[in-house]
Amino acid sequence: MLGGIEFLNKEFFWLFLLLPLLILWYVFTHKKQTAELKISTVKGFKFTKSWLPKAKHALFVMRLLALSLVITAIARPRTVDVSTKTKTTRGIDIVIAIDVSASMLAKDLLPNRLEALKVVASEFIKSRPNDRIGLVEYAGEAYTKTPITSDKAIVLRALNDIRYNTVIEGGTAIGSGLATAVNRIKDSKAKSKVIILLTDGVNNSGFIDPKTASELAVAYDIKVYTIGIGTNGMALSPVRILPNGNFQYERQLVEIDEELMKDIAKVTGGKYFRADNNKKLADIYHEINQLEKTEVEEFKYSNYEEKYRPLIILAFGLLLFEFLLRSTVFRSFN
Repeated sequence: MLGGIEFLNKEFFWLFLLLPLLILWYVFTHKKQTAELKISTVKGFKFTKSWLPKAKHALFVMRLLALSLVITAIARPRTVDVSTKTKTTRGIDIVIAIDVSASMLAKDLLPNRLEALKVVASEFIKSRPNDRIGLVEYAGEAYTKTPITSDKAIVLRALNDIRYNTVIEGGTAIGSGLATAVNRIKDSKAKSKVIILLTDGVNNSGFIDPKTASELAVAYDIKVYTIGIGTNGMALSPVRILPNGNFQYERQLVEIDEELMKDIAKVTGGKYFRADNNKKLADIYHEINQLEKTEVEEFKYSNYEEKYRPLIILAFGLLLFEFLLRSTVFRSFN
């Protein structure tokens, strides 16, 4: 493409190789057509300077230009205006269920597990422009923070507002968190329904057994990706709230019911991950992002405008002008 113009039949440009041959032919025939007369002196002749003999070569130049225009025209020059339109052909609804128990304030991830999660989950949400996303938070009980929506600004604000608080009953109710997420997404009309369930502990409260919640997810064709967050071994964890409102931290053993998390993922067709540092957590969300691809169909519209007609008209005009000059001004030189 040249200057926004493309040529449909570029092979015709090979015809330009004829131009040097035509120039050689013109020079050769012009010399042969020029008569020579030998005389002893030219004193008896009165010369008048005229530009017409030399200007006659312009007629041949016009023919070459006309031929060049014709060659360019048959190469089919045209401009192309391309526009695209995307259409999401396979939407995915996602609910992120986040453990907000006190143990999520442990500092084995920086600055703590909950804040590290919020940063990574925020990037994940931003990378899913064509999907609907909702948030569920749970500790000893669970509730919906944000219903599934396509408005990412609302979801991101809600995610940023998640904090540890004493309003929610303490503990880790994995079954309740999963069941709430299932309830939030079960009536979705999306072709693919996904829950990302994250915890850093074991199921020790709530009224719903995690396996029962898993069966509910299977019944509604919901895939669950589970993430166990926390380092292997000891972690600096909050143990009590001080009078000033801050937490007292001590090193404690990290306990995650990995077998339960693996079973939930396996039964629902998902996958279990373990995040023991910030980078691993980011990698996990990146992998989930790759596993759950949203199919987007792109329609490309091309508007072509042919540009050969002005070239043909100009070539015809040059030939007509050349014919008129040859028949009038340069007639006596033929």
